[in-house]
This record gives sequence, C-alpha cells and structure tokens, in this order.
Amino acid sequence: MFCYEFEGRRPQVHPEAFVAPTATLIGDVRIEKGASVWYGAVLRADICTIIVREGSNIQDNSVVHGAPEVTIEIGPNATVAHSCVFHGDSMGDKALLGNASTVLDHATIGAGSLVAAGSIVTPGTAIPEGVLAAGAPAATKKPIEGTGASFWVETNAVYYGELAQRHRDGVKPVD
Repeated sequence: MFCYEFEGRRPQVHPEAFVAPTATLIGDVRIEKGASVWYGAVLRADICTIIVREGSNIQDNSVVHGAPEVTIEIGPNATVAHSCVFHGDSMGDKALLGNASTVLDHATIGAGSLVAAGSIVTPGTAIPEGVLAAGAPAATKKPIEGTGASFWVETNAVYYGELAQRHRDGVKPVD
C-alpha cells in the first residue's frame, strides 16, 4: 500500500485489515479491524477525516474524499463498490453503494440501503435506512426488504471479508 502523512496526520491501519498493495491512503485515514481497501482505491484525508469501520470494504478504483473539516464514516459492514466516488458524509451499517456511483458533499446513505450502480447522490441528500435508491439524481424507489437487492446488502461485506483474507494470504508479486 502507498501511505502518506499530510501535515502531521498519517493513516492508521488495524493489523487485521487488508489494504491492497496498490491502494493509496493519505492523511487522517483510519481503517478498522476486518475492513478492506482494494486495488487502485484512493482515500485522501488531507482536509477531512476518513474512518472505514470494521468489516466494511472500499473496492477497486474507488475514491473517498470529503469537504473540509468533515469526518467521513463508512459504517460497519458497508460497501463502496468498484469505481465509485464517495464525497459524502456517511454510510450506515451494511449500506451498499453500487458500481460507478457518485455521492456528493454532505450526502448520507442510511443503514441497510442499496444505491444502484451508476447513480448520483446529489449534495445534502439523505437516503433513508432500508431502501433501494437509484437514478441521477438518486431517489428512493422502494423498501429493500423482500427484494433481490436485499441479498447483496446482507451478504456483500461477509463475502469481501473472506476474499480479503484470501488476498492477504495469497497474493504475491510476479517477477
């Protein structure tokens, strides 16, 4: 992993977290136990604080950054999927941000909610708990309970936790 101190603030990574060798952490980034940050992801906490809670995952090529003086919290067992931009304030427990989605300043995603792939969550939007949201701009479509999307909310963090352990133990550079 690439870790950089910025103005006296440096990343903190729990020894039982997985951070891919090509991920970049800058400034006040805190990665908790069992969390994972995947290949090509950038977490830049130069003007903000970023906390990736236990069991959550920031997938390949995603960027997490925020407004000045904000503490961004990616809640326990939450997922920022592939190629996302998260510039919001928080994601609740088991929230899932779908591939190639964007979350803008001061937006929040409630616990157990799924924001569909390719969505744009506009500044200040609050996606409530337990819903499927989609679109550009993202809007609540329906409760997630009883839909096929609830499967991903319930299982994604567990799957990525197991996969992170396999990468920690099995990925090796090739000469």
